[in-house]
Amino acid sequence: MNAEFFLRQRLICVAVIDQPKDAVPLAEALLAGGLNVMEVTFRTAGAVDSISRIRDGVPRMAIGAGTLLSAEQVKEASGAGAQFGVSPGLNESVLAEAERREMPFFPGVMTPTEVGRALELGCKHLKFFPAEAVGGVAMVKALAGPFSHTGVKFVPTGGINAANLANYLAVPQVAAIGGSWMAERKLVKEKAWAKITALTAEAMKVIASVPAKSRR
Repeated sequence: MNAEFFLRQRLICVAVIDQPKDAVPLAEALLAGGLNVMEVTFRTAGAVDSISRIRDGVPRMAIGAGTLLSAEQVKEASGAGAQFGVSPGLNESVLAEAERREMPFFPGVMTPTEVGRALELGCKHLKFFPAEAVGGVAMVKALAGPFSHTGVKFVPTGGINAANLANYLAVPQVAAIGGSWMAERKLVKEKAWAKITALTAEAMKVIASVPAKSRR
């Protein structure tokens, strides 16, 4: 599967899972809301186990690993069954390891220099992070302009929610967004599966409402 496969629904749920036993119920709750792609961040000790459990127990869920900061973490994520990787920044050793493992990867960028370097390294699907903190939709548009002829696509992440989701998706160069609001850490800890399903379904309705001309 290539990178675009994981962006088809235009939303990636970014989840922080403290207890691996919550991984499968979370994935099932997201599926019930209509979303079949998620990213488990490497911010907790249970990330590897969580990814493995989801890959084995919920085969309909496309599962990625996020916050990959080292080549070793890429190896761990791949070994657990992660199908794609994400990083908050542009780390060339991380990208090299992902390429060796044929793992689709979305490196993080924030500046024109980083976008240019990512393209030079062969990456055209880039995480724009932290989206809201560094200018939001206006910044995405500003970045997209000089690179519009390159085929670059952005996956803005950071501070996005149901209220501003459509604004990002209306930008032609935005392939998808990454968001955690439908499965916030607190909701996962509380095992609020029905709430997570409802928030996910709401997000999918917003995505469906975005005019077709704004879609990839």
